[in-house]
Amino acid sequence: MSPSKKLIEQRKDILGGTPVFKGTRVPVKTFFEYLEADHSIHEFLEDYPTVSRQQAIDVLESFKNQLLQPQ
Repeated sequence: MSPSKKLIEQRKDILGGTPVFKGTRVPVKTFFEYLEADHSIHEFLEDYPTVSRQQAIDVLESFKNQLLQPQ
């Protein structure tokens, strides 16, 4: 199981299976859209208080580690 599986969950009963931060109803896609739109992590966390700062950082770290792994 990849580390992101512990951070992100997909269940049909939560937003129809959209990947969300584990234990929340906040789509991970929304987090990346905030960052793409030049918003800060702080702004995202203010708008989505059910996501902890550590969850947001852990998701970024997980994807960074996956992208930087040698092939």
